[in-house]
Amino acid sequence: MRSSGRNSNRNYRGAGNSRDDRQKRAGRPRPEERRYDAGTGGGPDRPGRPKGQGQGQGQGQAPRGASQGGPRTGAKSGAGTGGRPGARTGGPGAGGKGGARSGDRGRSAPSRPREYEAQIEERNRARHAKPALKLPKTFGEAEGERLQKVLARAGMGSRRACEELIDQRRVEVNGEIVTEQGLRVDPEKDEIKVDGLTIATQSYLFFALNKPAGVVSSMEDPEGRQCLGDYVTNRETRLFHVGRLDTETEGLILLTNHGELAHRLTHPRYGVQKTYLAAIQGPIPRDLGKRLKDGVKLEDGYARADHFKVVENTGKNYLVEVTLHEGRKHIVRRMLAETGFPVDKLVRTRFGPIALGDQKSGWLRRLTNTEVGMLMREVDL
Repeated sequence: MRSSGRNSNRNYRGAGNSRDDRQKRAGRPRPEERRYDAGTGGGPDRPGRPKGQGQGQGQGQAPRGASQGGPRTGAKSGAGTGGRPGARTGGPGAGGKGGARSGDRGRSAPSRPREYEAQIEERNRARHAKPALKLPKTFGEAEGERLQKVLARAGMGSRRACEELIDQRRVEVNGEIVTEQGLRVDPEKDEIKVDGLTIATQSYLFFALNKPAGVVSSMEDPEGRQCLGDYVTNRETRLFHVGRLDTETEGLILLTNHGELAHRLTHPRYGVQKTYLAAIQGPIPRDLGKRLKDGVKLEDGYARADHFKVVENTGKNYLVEVTLHEGRKHIVRRMLAETGFPVDKLVRTRFGPIALGDQKSGWLRRLTNTEVGMLMREVDL
């Protein structure tokens, strides 16, 4: 009998020594199991229990507000096992651990709110984000642009190369040499120079055109003739020409949107020199150059040449070079005609420090930063 008692305790662990106690404990579903009970049959002492169905099926109607899913799988499994009290596949009324597990699996898990998902996403981003820099508090945004940025935009090289120019003390702002990095400037107001030459900022454009013969020196022509504006139609910024050339005169003419520079380049006060090549018929006297330099009387006053020389002579054909700083209408043609040598062809080859060089007729090119600086230094800008 003792061994039978031991075996009984082994088979029903956790139950009492009395069979009635075991039966009574098996018929009491736990509170959480009773909550999810979805069975239709009664308890062991209730009517309506189908014959042959074990206690693994649900114990009566589910309480109001309880879930109606989940335990049905456990109820069917419990019916198939003969309704043993301790069957693991039993429903909520089985009293074993398996019934509770089956009920938990059948229950649908509630979804997490969107606010909680957003908080998780923010934490994940903050984990991999770089720490924010602690900048000193200021009373306003810094004005202007960094000097190296302005230099790079003006074509002086990369920002690193422009920083090297500053380290080498080759840059000056408003007459003072810059010795430290990070200086902020206003390109519209501050005067910036590199190696003594003023740089051209992005807001100003400078072009050199080799004007062909027959082109009118104006940006628009009411008569529909070919003019300078036909060569810059694709430019977003309005340009205007610096000075004029006769319709039949070829050569260098400057185009820009820098009004002050254009005004000074053409003003007699600054005396910017222009050089021309003129084709005339000889022979010419030796004192022709002296007469031009001393001054030739014209209908609107005297006109004087700054320089004169013979460039080429082939028989009676002479190619002479005339340099002067005045800019009156047809002045070179009138001076040579007054001395008895009318001009067959006239080409302007230089405007101040800017030379025409081998630029082809009708070609437009942008002036380099060095050329712009030389022009500005010529007129004290």
